[in-house]
Amino acid sequence: MSFAPGRLILHRDTHHGRIAFVHPARVVSDDERGLLVWVAFGSVIATERASDGRGPRDMPFAEWAAQRYELRLTTWRGPGVLRLFPPGAAHSVWFFRDQAGTFKNYYVNLEEPAVRWDDGGLAGIDVIDQDLDIEATPDLAWRWKDEDEFAERLTFPQHYWVPDEAAVWAEGRRVIKMIEAGEFPFDGSFTGFEPDPSWVTPAELPAGWDRPVVARS
Repeated sequence: MSFAPGRLILHRDTHHGRIAFVHPARVVSDDERGLLVWVAFGSVIATERASDGRGPRDMPFAEWAAQRYELRLTTWRGPGVLRLFPPGAAHSVWFFRDQAGTFKNYYVNLEEPAVRWDDGGLAGIDVIDQDLDIEATPDLAWRWKDEDEFAERLTFPQHYWVPDEAAVWAEGRRVIKMIEAGEFPFDGSFTGFEPDPSWVTPAELPAGWDRPVVARS
């Protein structure tokens, strides 16, 4: 399954079959390097919130796990971001920019490999974010991010969606070697990307955005 350049798809984060966020993303390319998508500033998104409006990072995980959740519509307020999902990899690479649109840093999101789906009129990818991340500057200095959050959540295996801590750390160390070696995509690829000016920023999510999460084999 491949997605045509210019197509609007949905990037969805999922936890135990539940949708945690939905981001509409424009396909830049889809080839042997991976699926490359663009999320524009001002795009409508859906994100999981407790009934009082707080998110998972606004409270201890034990409290979050006991909450009732709902998906609320909001807006992507950060600068536009490019995201690369390498084929079969347990991570994605986000290319963060500043407000002027200049490349700022790489952000490696450790996650279970993306599962694709295509209903004809609507398509997307479902991932499972594993919380531990890596940031790298343009000169390839790197650091781990969210280690404390990862460690806290691992103490609640009955609620957490990461079954193999060692595999997450191993994937992170593998990517760090790529960063240190300046290997693709940490070789400057895509850092000068400019979105097609004809692309319309999504003002609403398409019908079916909350379709059931794709089962993993």
